[in-house]
Amino acid sequence: MKKLTIAGVEILAGTRQQIELPVAKLYTHTELSMTVKSIRGHREGPTLFVSAAIHGDEINGVEIVRRLLQHKALRSIRGTLLAIPIVNVHGFLNNSRYLPDGRDLNRSFPGSPKSSLAGRMAHTFLNDVVLQCTHGIDLHTGARHRSNLPQIRADIKDKSTLAMAESFGAPVILHSATRDGSLREIASANNIQVLLYEAGEALRFDEVAIRAGVSGILNVMRHIGMLPASRSKKPKRSSMITGQSAWLRATSSGTLSALVPLGAFVAKGSVLAIISDPLGDSSSDVEILASEDGIVIGRTFLPLVYEGDALFHIAKYKADIEEALEQVNAFREAFEPEIYPIADDYDDHPPIAG
Repeated sequence: MKKLTIAGVEILAGTRQQIELPVAKLYTHTELSMTVKSIRGHREGPTLFVSAAIHGDEINGVEIVRRLLQHKALRSIRGTLLAIPIVNVHGFLNNSRYLPDGRDLNRSFPGSPKSSLAGRMAHTFLNDVVLQCTHGIDLHTGARHRSNLPQIRADIKDKSTLAMAESFGAPVILHSATRDGSLREIASANNIQVLLYEAGEALRFDEVAIRAGVSGILNVMRHIGMLPASRSKKPKRSSMITGQSAWLRATSSGTLSALVPLGAFVAKGSVLAIISDPLGDSSSDVEILASEDGIVIGRTFLPLVYEGDALFHIAKYKADIEEALEQVNAFREAFEPEIYPIADDYDDHPPIAG
């Protein structure tokens, strides 16, 4: 097999290894490192990175990676999996999206060993991990007080990337152009196919999003030839593919009463929420109306809003709405746990109440 070395450590065939990439120390000179978990099969195959917590408060992905690494399917792996549970270690320790220098790590690529803290960390992660890979899956959530319906964001104009996105099995695939300084932009420039999985809310575990994330990664690994085909006879879930989306914003300040959940299909002109005067003047109530036909793929859960705040993220969709709604419901049924067991009944992959 082709030689693979990370931070001076050779990743040997047929092994599981843990590599520590040094990052900036804390003020107290406490050492910090970015942990890379590698699983390499005996046979040649793709090299896939799965990264979480590039934004330090987006913790759903951390749990997805933990469960993925314990999955029995990885015993049959071909090629190499590089799992990075926590990329932005400093942000994770501080419950913060950003690094201590105030910068967004996902806008700091390719970085430099002589630039800001964010630039240095981006440079380390890119050169020691990402550029060693053929494919990648980057795990994200919504921001604080905002939750995302499980979705894949990718360049669907590229046929092979679209096929990879469809194999994941999320309810929605959203075409998303790369942003300057993002991991996906620099990976694409180096011919590395990357999917971005968005699901749930910052600083919250979402059981459906976590289960769907683990399942989706395994599906992708099967698709690109890292794992044998699934023996499951369950019908494959298809995804809604959309090329456009937009946020609806508050037209006034006040208290928000949302009328539609994540995954709801909305018609242009329908009422999605009402903004009210918290002091009780009902004459100032404002209705928030859908600007397009589509599906709610993100929404705020904070009931206090200022004029201009983002409220609902609508992905435009005008195809067979009833069929698409069935797909969303089937997705929820597939991943929603029937019960949350008591502590004594926990197995290796316990559900987590958000």
